[in-house]
Amino acid sequence: MATTMFKGTAVELLGNEVNVGDKAPSVTVVNSDGLGDVTVGGAQAQKQLIIVVPSLDTGVCATETRNFNAKVAGLDGVQATIVSLDLPFAAGRFCAAEGIDKLTVTSDFRNKDFANAYGVLLGGSVLAGVTCRAIFVVETDGTVSYKQIVPEITEEPDYDAALAAVK
Repeated sequence: MATTMFKGTAVELLGNEVNVGDKAPSVTVVNSDGLGDVTVGGAQAQKQLIIVVPSLDTGVCATETRNFNAKVAGLDGVQATIVSLDLPFAAGRFCAAEGIDKLTVTSDFRNKDFANAYGVLLGGSVLAGVTCRAIFVVETDGTVSYKQIVPEITEEPDYDAALAAVK
């Protein structure tokens, strides 16, 4: 059973664990810009950088999103997507206020399909029902080539390792 930590306490991750070398499940999430469907995972024309955050309404998630927005600006051939369980309306307001324009910001609010398919749904804790903080890089053939479950939810991911993996 996979786990992460929240303020030093182990938290179980629910769903199907996806690891490096696995085929990334193809899942539909909702775009925060217009409520359209967005498919993440699976084989696609571009590499995918899938950035999973608990909520854009927290300081660490907001900082992470701003940092990735700046860092992916120079990447060609990469689709960078934020996935959270925030409502698309709230995510859209956040993006407008923060100038997030290099990332596709999506919500998994409808059925938690992404969270369950990738094994990033938090179990029994005060944060139960939201996602952990994670990064997945998916190659064009749909294979996961990089995975980081951030060990402590309240900390930022390893940006350099994630960006190196997607280049």
